[in-house]
Amino acid sequence: MRPVWKENPSPAYQAIKAIVLGGFALAIVVPILVVISTSLASDQDIIEAGGYVLWPSHPTVKAYETLFSGGLMGRAILVSVFVTLVGTAIALAVTIALAYATSRPVLFGRPVLLMVLFTLLFAPGIIPMFLVVKQLGLLDSLWSLILPGALGAFNFVVLRTFFMNVPGELLESARIDGASDFMILRKIIMPLSKAVIAVVGLFYAVGFWNAFFNALLYLNDTSKWPVQVILRTYVLQGKSLSADQLGVEPLPQPQSLQMAVVVVALVPIAMVYPFLQRHFTKGVITGAVKG
Repeated sequence: MRPVWKENPSPAYQAIKAIVLGGFALAIVVPILVVISTSLASDQDIIEAGGYVLWPSHPTVKAYETLFSGGLMGRAILVSVFVTLVGTAIALAVTIALAYATSRPVLFGRPVLLMVLFTLLFAPGIIPMFLVVKQLGLLDSLWSLILPGALGAFNFVVLRTFFMNVPGELLESARIDGASDFMILRKIIMPLSKAVIAVVGLFYAVGFWNAFFNALLYLNDTSKWPVQVILRTYVLQGKSLSADQLGVEPLPQPQSLQMAVVVVALVPIAMVYPFLQRHFTKGVITGAVKG
């Protein structure tokens, strides 16, 4: 007799599984379809549907034309891209360096580790953070959106734990050959840690792209607002800032504008996932050293 785990599932079990998985798929796909359809819907479609549209009968890109008419959204996208790319690069460099240093048996490793873990348990308040940013002269600067998030305690713990599991035989062999710590990190640790570095980098990128509260606190110049602040403004006010500045009338329906800015905010970061998906399940150091 075949073991239970090797037996073919019954038709009833397969049908139930298909129904459950289909329900979850619909719960994910339908809201996305509503967002895209409403952003492309005409005023007549939205009025007839009473709000949000599942499938537009008269598709139009009027909402997107209004969205980009004043240049505010274009600048916001450039700001978000700059903050995301530069912030992720700096955050990865700082996190990788600190995680490697604290994963090695050095004297200063434990105090630094305790300091980082303390920030994980007790986050600084809004007023102390604002005062620090102000004293550093970062108010109304894009660096105020980057430097405060240059080190994430959770991401640091993930990288440090992974680095500690790298076989010590590899590092000892490299030291015997005369490799420095920087060379070990660059040529041994990082190549073996591509998967976890990619995942941590994705965490940082999503965090920088989605952040809007720091921009509300530290930025007064609307030309430096990132996409998420524009999204918040559109959702709360239901109107086009750029169109108001140009005097463009009539405006599309508020639902159409809101969903259009949601699509613009989601598409760039969603395009990154397919390129990093293979790193999520890839075995990194399996079989690197035996014995």
